[in-house]
Amino acid sequence: MSSRTCRLVTLGCKVNQYETQLVKEALELNGYREAIEGETADLCVVNTCTVTNEGDAKSRKEVRRLARHNPGTRTIVMGCYATRDPAAVAQLPGVFEVVTDKRELSDVLSRQGVVDMPTGISHFEGRKRAYVKVQDGCVLRCTYCIIPQVRPGLRSRSPEDIEAEVRRLIDNGYKEIVISGIHVGHYGVDTTRAKSGKPPFRLWHLFRQLDRIPGNWRMRLSSIEANEVDDNFISAAADCEHLCQQFHPALQSGSNGVLARMRRRYRVEPFLEKLDRIRECMPDVAFTTDVIIGFPGETDAEFEETLETCRRAKFMKMHLFPFSPRKSTPAAMFDKQVSPEVRRERMRLAGLLERQLAMHYYDTHINRDVEVLVERVCHERAGWVRGTDRHYVPVELPGTADDVGHFRIARGEKSFPEYLRANR
Repeated sequence: MSSRTCRLVTLGCKVNQYETQLVKEALELNGYREAIEGETADLCVVNTCTVTNEGDAKSRKEVRRLARHNPGTRTIVMGCYATRDPAAVAQLPGVFEVVTDKRELSDVLSRQGVVDMPTGISHFEGRKRAYVKVQDGCVLRCTYCIIPQVRPGLRSRSPEDIEAEVRRLIDNGYKEIVISGIHVGHYGVDTTRAKSGKPPFRLWHLFRQLDRIPGNWRMRLSSIEANEVDDNFISAAADCEHLCQQFHPALQSGSNGVLARMRRRYRVEPFLEKLDRIRECMPDVAFTTDVIIGFPGETDAEFEETLETCRRAKFMKMHLFPFSPRKSTPAAMFDKQVSPEVRRERMRLAGLLERQLAMHYYDTHINRDVEVLVERVCHERAGWVRGTDRHYVPVELPGTADDVGHFRIARGEKSFPEYLRANR
């Protein structure tokens, strides 16, 4: 057994989870192993998040917790909070390296004996689906978002490296691959601009290429901006056998006034028209989205516009976020900040609508076969398991632990606010 031990903690998004897995595999490749329960780790790695104030607080809490339970350990802190406020991170207990730029990560790890840095991952610890990061960075300037400041510029991975990684993951038993990035729709923009001399290779080219990989697996797109969906994208998405027909266009607000203050690049009607265009080619498609509640200046009327837009969009799932002002973003300084009480009530009302829309979509699966990737046993209901279908519908069905990690076909039977019940 290796004498060098490590412990890794991740906060935040799919991209962070991917990056932590890459670090884990790099450490294992160079003689480290994960510390077991009760064992002190020689090296700790914390991958932080700064998308909200809560993300900052949780990041600090994890660093302190690791220092408490691993006395004398050395902690590497990476991620968006480390980039945004490295001085504050450096003052936390046990911290001896702060990675402010992921491109420096290999140099930091080399000082811990890591001489071989993998180009991609082979596993995804603790999950039945694997995230694959295809690009990094965002160049937009939404007024509420800190991410372009901590992940500036665009950096796309080569299609060859991505395909090799996806093949490894499929060979290692992963049935679902989630194509992820900070701004996935800008994949390839930095590497195949007109001045580069290379032919365009965009996101839809990538999933056409990956779709040629044989086997019983499926591919899911983590997110896409609606105004980056063109006819080529729609045609490719409809044709790809392995690509799930579930897309996540982030709405953020259904009010044109709020969208203008957010500095988003679309307005409500074009957004809805794009969804209708996709539905013409993929009638069963499911749409999920993000919505920020209580953006500065949001009136009761603008909030109602958002609810109506969500109804018209027929979202299957809505990730709802109360507005959180981020220091150094324009929206943090806007007038007419919405009170916490109003935000809470609007969150409640939006949550009710989200459940209604979800059940309406689940209803379309009743008396139809669904392909479920089983992810866990239902401990609260003996003899049942839970997973997701191709449209990202949560499904409960009869099964055992032997079904976990595999596709199972079941028939939709009844809708509930949180899931679809099916029988085999």
